[in-house]
Amino acid sequence: MKLSLLTILLGAGLSVPQIYGLARPKDFTATVRKFPRNYPVGVGLMLLATGWFAWIVNNEPIADFSAFKPYMLAGFVAVGVLSCVFVRDFLAVRALAVIFLLLAKLMVDTCRPHLDESPFVLVNQTLAYLFVLGGIIFTIAPWRLRDWLEWFTASDKIVRAGCAVRLAFDLFLVGLGLTVFRGM
Repeated sequence: MKLSLLTILLGAGLSVPQIYGLARPKDFTATVRKFPRNYPVGVGLMLLATGWFAWIVNNEPIADFSAFKPYMLAGFVAVGVLSCVFVRDFLAVRALAVIFLLLAKLMVDTCRPHLDESPFVLVNQTLAYLFVLGGIIFTIAPWRLRDWLEWFTASDKIVRAGCAVRLAFDLFLVGLGLTVFRGM
């Protein structure tokens, strides 16, 4: 994937909830506060993360383990599916943590060849490492996301201010993708 396309998609995708939060802060607050324990969303995210991870492992050239690759894939898929059955508490947060880690891998891999072309590539790299940090924290302590979401949605004023700041950053990402990263 090209760096410009990844940055545009990332900025556009992250801006959608922010626009919703600015337009309808009460509905946004209700939706966000339900997320950590939303089991159907958790199952969907976990299956998405499992499929994405299995795709990465399947396409990874690991010569030392090539004989074991089918068994590894089956084991990883089983862990992902069985997590939906046996790890129901905060499943959405745990799945989001895995998606953060996978997205960070994609971002770092996409940015690495362009590190010497523009200092703005470090914006994507920094965001990727923030996703890694979030993935680690939410895997270890998923209730922290619930607590943070409650704090960040304590009032309509806080919701609007947070969404405005995040939307400005997301639009900055889109702008980087359209200008600085064009052709990368």
